[in-house]
Amino acid sequence: MPARLQPYFEQELRAYRAALEKNQFSIAWRHLERAHIIGQAYPWEHSYVHWKMLFFGIRIKSTKEVIGQIPRLLVGGVKSFVGKIPVGNTGGANVPPLKPLPIDKDILEIFTKAGSHNYGS
Repeated sequence: MPARLQPYFEQELRAYRAALEKNQFSIAWRHLERAHIIGQAYPWEHSYVHWKMLFFGIRIKSTKEVIGQIPRLLVGGVKSFVGKIPVGNTGGANVPPLKPLPIDKDILEIFTKAGSHNYGS
């Protein structure tokens, strides 16, 4: 992950942890989804977010999320490595794993500020 993009990724993970500590599960999840979008083009970051999503699923006792995260965890980083990601996909078991999704305007602005060209910004 480019150094200019890393702080935004880390900011989402910090916000995730803060919300999780307060048992604000929907807010925590949203920050994981945002971290996924920011990091999905980079193998380590992509896999790391799926790892966090797996443990989130365990924490909230969601069998669907746990089962959904296992294949994503196994192949997500590989897909990043070969450049075959579904751009904008939020990474949860609630969306098809190969479906591209629109990216929120503020995240597109992050990519622009960071000079990322992975999303045509």
